[in-house]
Amino acid sequence: MNNLNRQPYDAAPEKKTALYCRLSRDDELQGDSNSIKNQKAILKKYADDNGFTKTEFFVDDGVSGTTFDRPSFQRMIAEMDAGHIATIIVKDMSRLGRDYLKVGYYTEIAFPEAEVRFIAINNGVDSANQQESDFTPFLNIINEWYAKDTSKKIKAVFKAKGESGKPLCTNPPYGYMKGPKDKNHWILDEPAAEIVKRIFQLCIEGYGPSQIAKKLENDKVLTPSSYFKEIGLYPTAPITEEPYAWVPRTVADILDRQEYLGHTINFKTRKKSYKLKKTIKNDPSEWQIFKNTHEAIIDEDTFQTVKRIRDGRRRPTPLGEMPVLSGMVFCADCGSKLYQVRGKDWSHDKEYMVCANYRKRSKDICTSHQIRNVDIENVLLYMIQQVTAFAREHEDEFVEMVTKSNAKAVEREIRESKKEYEQSQTRISKLDTIIQKLYEDNVEGKISDERFAKMLATYETEQNLLTHRLAELRHIIDAAKQKSSNADSFLRLVKTYTDIKELNAEIIRTFIEKIYVYGNEKPWDRNTKKLKIIFNFIGEVHIPSNVKKA
Repeated sequence: MNNLNRQPYDAAPEKKTALYCRLSRDDELQGDSNSIKNQKAILKKYADDNGFTKTEFFVDDGVSGTTFDRPSFQRMIAEMDAGHIATIIVKDMSRLGRDYLKVGYYTEIAFPEAEVRFIAINNGVDSANQQESDFTPFLNIINEWYAKDTSKKIKAVFKAKGESGKPLCTNPPYGYMKGPKDKNHWILDEPAAEIVKRIFQLCIEGYGPSQIAKKLENDKVLTPSSYFKEIGLYPTAPITEEPYAWVPRTVADILDRQEYLGHTINFKTRKKSYKLKKTIKNDPSEWQIFKNTHEAIIDEDTFQTVKRIRDGRRRPTPLGEMPVLSGMVFCADCGSKLYQVRGKDWSHDKEYMVCANYRKRSKDICTSHQIRNVDIENVLLYMIQQVTAFAREHEDEFVEMVTKSNAKAVEREIRESKKEYEQSQTRISKLDTIIQKLYEDNVEGKISDERFAKMLATYETEQNLLTHRLAELRHIIDAAKQKSSNADSFLRLVKTYTDIKELNAEIIRTFIEKIYVYGNEKPWDRNTKKLKIIFNFIGEVHIPSNVKKA
């Protein structure tokens, strides 16, 4: 122990000496020297040896030194501000914290203003002896460097783990649990997995997140956090007093999670700095997806159907939820969506749609395109029945027809995207060489610092844009390749619905992507409209006239 100023320090009778201890998870790796038990023993002995009689321990166990939002530390500061503390003693400066700016604020400003004596035993720091405290700022910088270095090492381990395909989250998503032999492998948690399936099915049936949440609450289904607590896990989300109080956000998050397809998704979030606890969402292009790492709860077709429903979700209004066709019908002439028109006491057969440009902007931009919802629904039912019957009864011919119609467009899309991808990669590599040469020219004095900064910013901006474009192109190429299996995906839907007699939200969203409404070919005939139906997976379909229809 360092030789400190050992003159007895008699605090005012009404004031006490705070003995502060802190231990983080990283500190635990260093052994027992920093354990709370060891810190308490050192602080107690020092207080007894130096005449500090009225003492109280303030302990933060398992809290990082980079944050000062610690329960016991804040309680100690509150006591200090109330004038109840005369002295604060810690084992060493790192126990107070590892952020040199904030530690400096307390040791140089807050403690002196409150007339509080500060002692760090192992560092020989005692504010009552100014000469011994002159080295304190350097200790704070060293402690912060340690925290920063530790953070970098943890990030490196975290990155390596994530890139190897192992899941980075502490607990698996609701519906899964860790395998008994391999904690990095998820297995189904059957009761929760059934709830996940139910949530997806309710979405397909036309229910929104708010309605699904209400149904689960009415059926007394435990929320994920309450369920985790019941089975002995520690949920990351706060547990509410109401164990069945599902919220729409939780339902929406479940519907968006690709993990239910059997994939591991890493690097979905990040933190700007080890000092900042706020989590930032990464762009999906920055995610790393490892497919088929565990058993799927939801199949790809169901997930994509739900995604389409969510992308075109119907918002609640004072008149109730929007009709099922809302967001799916477009003007074939100007491209805008058709605006839904309805009244408070209208029956469904009175609801109709008009071109949004015509209604909201100008009658000179486009024509009305007015059409009743039930008329569209009648055409949809007929077309779905015809196409599904043809696909079911003439499977080989259907696959060949769909594949041929898409083949040329898909090949062209893949060819053009691959060409741009290769050009972008070449340019990025060239920019690396240019930037390296730029640094060398600046060091050798061939270009000024100002010129160097401008050129560097220009090249780095271009490189960042190209890197982002590469991610987009990868997505385009993967999506184009996926189109080759679209006929098979549609056939799986057909086999799920064997006999479609009437329409509902589930069937419409499952089979239909978009509907286009054309203007009147004959201006005097307002009742005749031409529709173009775009099916999910296969686009527009024209059944051969020489094939017997259903």
